[in-house]
Amino acid sequence: MRYLLAAFSLFLVSCSQTIYVVRHAEKETGIDMATMKPSTDPPLSAEGDLRALKLKEILAGKDIKHIFSTNTTRTISTAKPLKELYLGMPIQLYNSKADSMDAFIAKIKGIKKGNILIVGHSNTIDDIANKLAAATVVAGDLKDNQYDNLYILERKGSKYKFTNEKYGAPPK
Repeated sequence: MRYLLAAFSLFLVSCSQTIYVVRHAEKETGIDMATMKPSTDPPLSAEGDLRALKLKEILAGKDIKHIFSTNTTRTISTAKPLKELYLGMPIQLYNSKADSMDAFIAKIKGIKKGNILIVGHSNTIDDIANKLAAATVVAGDLKDNQYDNLYILERKGSKYKFTNEKYGAPPK
């Protein structure tokens, strides 16, 4: 009986996975000096750099095996400290446009081993979390000053348990 219980416990652990979903950290709001217009792909601000380091600290022991980011400077820079912790782990790029979202979610659900970090934007994080959870767990697009949400989706079999934690300093 003891062996059966141990085998069942091992089965439950092997069927679990955690997906961490965050918005990119704070970005610069400056002017692109080449065009003299607001930058369409700004880097992280000093506060954003600190938040990205805090994310790395929080996720350091979480067995992250996959990192996904859109192809923008601010999302890649948010994921980069964690990538550097896991030497050689690539940041996999995804398209956050609405017509590509279902394919991306299917890809994430198809990954069965290792925990996942997804870095997105204020207008896509809710779509990602809601589609993964198959329920409305994030009510809508994030406000411009919301950078400190760490959405956690724990998969047990085919179900997801959702929690929302805060990380880093409260945004200004």
